[in-house]
Amino acid sequence: MSHAPVLPTEAPARIEWPEGCKAEVAEALGRYPNPRSAVLPVLWIAQHHWGWVSPSALKLVAETVGIPEPEVFGIATFYTMFNLKPVGKHHIQVCRTTPCWLRGADDLTAACKQKLGIGLKERTADGLFSLVEVECLGACVNAPVIQINDDFYEDLDPARLEAVLDALARGQTPAIGSQIGRQGGAPVGGPLTLHTEAGE
Repeated sequence: MSHAPVLPTEAPARIEWPEGCKAEVAEALGRYPNPRSAVLPVLWIAQHHWGWVSPSALKLVAETVGIPEPEVFGIATFYTMFNLKPVGKHHIQVCRTTPCWLRGADDLTAACKQKLGIGLKERTADGLFSLVEVECLGACVNAPVIQINDDFYEDLDPARLEAVLDALARGQTPAIGSQIGRQGGAPVGGPLTLHTEAGE
């Protein structure tokens, strides 16, 4: 039997929007006739600034958009893109929806667990990596796919994924997108049509 998440019982510490975020928040609020409609972009601004959505940030977002805090909590827990506890510097999200699963997503999760020594929803002791599984990342044609922070890594297998993780651990920025050189959603091996001019 599943249970609804329970809000923290302790009152969160009071925080305010830092100067660098105020313009972003004002711009997000200005996009909607009703401020409550801005809850998703305002939550995203909070997470982008603090790295996760703390109880204090939930309260601040609720006050900013003018809706009850439990409603903001419900929205934040519905979407996997919001982190309600601290995550690693490199937050790994393994897509596990059908196309990725069929093409080896379970192997990617297992490779992460073994390589990093952590389980799902855990963070390495040095705070460098954290790991979760998520539903469709929307890049099914290049499955299996993972998202690390804001970047997609596609056409993965365990060895290619480990190479990405090693590069990140060294402070390098590995190439994003297809890890086999595929262009967009083209077939493996390159485009198969439109090799000649029309009419030839």
